[in-house]
Amino acid sequence: MEVIQNIDNNILEFIQIHMRTPILDKVMPLITILGSKLTIWTFIALILIVGKKYRKYGIMIICSLILCFIVGNLGLKPLVARTRPFNAEPILNMIHMKLPTDFSFPSGHTMCSFAPATIINYMNKRAGILALTLSTLIGFSRLYLYVHYPSDVFAAMVIGLLIGNLVIAAFNKRALSSILS
Repeated sequence: MEVIQNIDNNILEFIQIHMRTPILDKVMPLITILGSKLTIWTFIALILIVGKKYRKYGIMIICSLILCFIVGNLGLKPLVARTRPFNAEPILNMIHMKLPTDFSFPSGHTMCSFAPATIINYMNKRAGILALTLSTLIGFSRLYLYVHYPSDVFAAMVIGLLIGNLVIAAFNKRALSSILS
């Protein structure tokens, strides 16, 4: 675990020293807001639910977000109880924003971005590329803003992809069962 922590700290230090710019200091909080409280993903799901053609995908996104909340916020965060980087190693020039008060592992923003993006990618490859790109930017913003470790974001990405694929498989199994019945 100490090896992972050292790698995490080195990556965060690299970002803070070599990637911080005044422009990104303004852009990254905006990108992170897109993933806050499920903002962009809930909005997309509601748009999809309105139209009959894509309703199934909107419902799948909502299901994936619920599963992410259960797995991440109710399960892994309290179980792992990892301190956030800004609490473990405070930095002087941290971007002023409302700081999270829960635990660090896994990144909820990242998990709740990759699960819906996986479903959007399944629905439409072009839209999926945009959704996965946005998910990646949201995950990176969590590192840039010094509120998550890289391993929090990486694990959340993997869990989000798994949850997205699990929801797709569950809906496809249900559809197959109703066809065969």
